[in-house]
Formats: sequence, structure tokens, C-alpha cells
Amino acid sequence: MPMTLRLTDAEQAALKERAELEGISMQEAARRAVREYVAKAEHRDRVEAAASLVMERHADALRRLGE
Repeated sequence: MPMTLRLTDAEQAALKERAELEGISMQEAARRAVREYVAKAEHRDRVEAAASLVMERHADALRRLGE
């Protein structure tokens, strides 16, 4: 699905420089950035869910350790 990405001049210059250093197109650099952003957010969500589960299941022990 096509989309338009509007960047500031500074963002575009930084993206261009980074893409050139890596030998890839600006489009590929932007696509990699999106994939990394999504992967990090999904990982953070899984970690938060796991931490909540541990805190819920072991609430009594955690409370006693804190006393």
C-alpha cells in the first residue's frame, strides 16, 4: 500500500546520509526503521504482560519480600 512520508529537512538529510553509509535506498532505510519500531513495541508489550502476570501470580510473596 503506497503512502507518503513527510520528513523535515533535517530528518531527510539524516536518513539520506544513513542510507548512503549502509549502501541502501532511503526507502529501504525507512522500511527497516518501521520494522524495528514495530518489533521493539511488540517486545515491550510482551515484557509488560509477562511482568504483570508474574506480579499477579506472586503478589503475596512480593508483598512479604517488601516488608
